[in-house]
Amino acid sequence: MLRATSAFIFALAALWATAPASAQRDAVVVLYEGARLIPGDGGTAIADSALLVENGTIKQVGRRGAIAPPAGAARVNLAGKTVMPALINTHAHPGFQSGLSYSRDNYVRETIVDDLNRALYFGVSTVMSQGVEFGDVMHEIRAYQRAGRLGGARLLFAGRGIGAPNAGPGGAAYAGIAYEVTTEEEIRRAVQAEAARKVNAIKIWVDDRGGRAPRLSPALSRAAIDEGHRLGLKVTAHIFYHEDAVDLATAGVNAFAHLVRDRAMDDALIALMNRNKVYVMPNIGTPERATHTAPPSWFEEPYLAAMLRDTLSPAVIERIRTSFTSRDPEVAARNRKNYAILQQSVARLAKADALIVLGSDTGLEDHIFGYVEQKELELMVAAGMSPMQVIVAATSRAAEFLELNDAGTLATGKRADFLVLDANPLDDIRNTRRIAKMYIGGQQVDRAALRTSLRIAR
Repeated sequence: MLRATSAFIFALAALWATAPASAQRDAVVVLYEGARLIPGDGGTAIADSALLVENGTIKQVGRRGAIAPPAGAARVNLAGKTVMPALINTHAHPGFQSGLSYSRDNYVRETIVDDLNRALYFGVSTVMSQGVEFGDVMHEIRAYQRAGRLGGARLLFAGRGIGAPNAGPGGAAYAGIAYEVTTEEEIRRAVQAEAARKVNAIKIWVDDRGGRAPRLSPALSRAAIDEGHRLGLKVTAHIFYHEDAVDLATAGVNAFAHLVRDRAMDDALIALMNRNKVYVMPNIGTPERATHTAPPSWFEEPYLAAMLRDTLSPAVIERIRTSFTSRDPEVAARNRKNYAILQQSVARLAKADALIVLGSDTGLEDHIFGYVEQKELELMVAAGMSPMQVIVAATSRAAEFLELNDAGTLATGKRADFLVLDANPLDDIRNTRRIAKMYIGGQQVDRAALRTSLRIAR
């Protein structure tokens, strides 16, 4: 069904993503009044707020009554609602799943656009693809978005990731994508090649991938970091072992694409990360899913389940459900022990106010765009973060890491990318799913039309 309708979806994606509400269609200036406003930077929420937007940019933020709109401005009453910045995901892999099929053959423009539209429907404004990319399709989509000709979540990408032989992602869909290097000259050339293609960052795989590959040596990791920084690019490392994390943090890596997984991250490592400003993406959704032998509570949560039904085929939903009930209980028990290690690390990182950002490995098989980001927020709170810390991780800090100077907070000069929620996520982080409206660049997203497009695509 996707191929038959793909040209239609692509042609109308920008319209569906940002179709303005009729009350604002001709308005250049809009004052949004009465909502509780969560700025996204960790600052105190404004209980009865005013948000003035002009030409898609936030001009003023304050209390209702304290901001006088110019003549002719539209006014939108948001009393009883909560406003917060749209979500930003720093770790995703779009383009590989189409319905029940998960394959390299699916990696085409239409499938990637479908993933970006689904992310937008769930409240995600920006997606960073982390190193599982090939060809020119990502470049084309990014160019269309920058030209205002395509909607969906904003796309950034790291190009082809780099690792030791056989150290890249192991699934059949990813075969042959990563650079395989054994010398400093090779790894520097790989970084240079991706920089020349104007990627947004560099991704390296450092660990031994469960014993199937050699680890990337410290000398080669340091060469990649040095070359990336010389060319003005941040470097993110896929890690597993605590000792690798210490070496990489010392060398100035910019981010860990996962938590350490052989043991809990200790205080010395976390202090080192804070000193050297190393960001970390928890990515706990995939390992958490492997702990269950029956559908977990988050799978049945009404708002999350409803959005999944809105955007995904019943066959895929049923396959996800069956994945829980078909799991060996002994395997699940071992996975729970391993997952507890990750939760300990999250709690320690949160206590130290480390640079945690939303990163959920979205796009792995049945790891559905938008849905997984929303679930990750809940798991981060369950692991020991406060709702405010999670909101910061998913908005301002994620924008800071991706160097998006126009996004992440509701503040003067920022782009007006925000969610209007029916309930307060500071009370319950799951309320980020209760999306009444969404705005990108000050234009209301037509979520009903977006939902229709996703139903066609599936």
